[in-house]
Amino acid sequence: MNQRITRYSIIIFAYTAVLYPLWVWFQNSNLTWNTISSITLFPVFGLVAFSLLWLHSISGVFEPWLRKHFNFDRFVHYTSLIILISIVLHPLLLLFYFSFNFKSIFIYGYKYIWLGIIGWLLLITYDIGKLLKRHDFFSRNWNNILIISTVGFILTFFHSLYLGHDLQLGPLRTLWIFYGATGIFATIYTYGIKKY
Repeated sequence: MNQRITRYSIIIFAYTAVLYPLWVWFQNSNLTWNTISSITLFPVFGLVAFSLLWLHSISGVFEPWLRKHFNFDRFVHYTSLIILISIVLHPLLLLFYFSFNFKSIFIYGYKYIWLGIIGWLLLITYDIGKLLKRHDFFSRNWNNILIISTVGFILTFFHSLYLGHDLQLGPLRTLWIFYGATGIFATIYTYGIKKY
């Protein structure tokens, strides 16, 4: 019975961590069927990707305990697919809105757009490495790939915090700072303290 309660609590926590930011975004967006476009929807995929990346970062701290309560590898596999889809659609929808004019996206903030681009490239190394993991180079360097993608997570934190319209004020900003700070501490623990 306690095992089931713990499992459901973890599941509720994970869903809440992703759905709450989306709910706040939806409340603030004044979205109607007439206003749906690539520019109104692209933030959704950024929120989803970052929330799931945060879950990945903190789950590294609790991985041995989490493995006792549910199929951890399955969780990582399916959430990684959602993250990949989200990190592809987030910039793609923005570029689509600007007719793939790359210069236009820099009107949002030159420095923080570059943080997003570099963060995106580092995050995508995880998916490339996972796809090619059967090759010796990628299997030998898998921990380095995880660290590289985690640096991408940290860069996207600063990218989203400074550029995300809904992250400038209110509960989402507080939540994002909490996600970023705890994600950074979790990373330090998982790839630093925990290993040594």
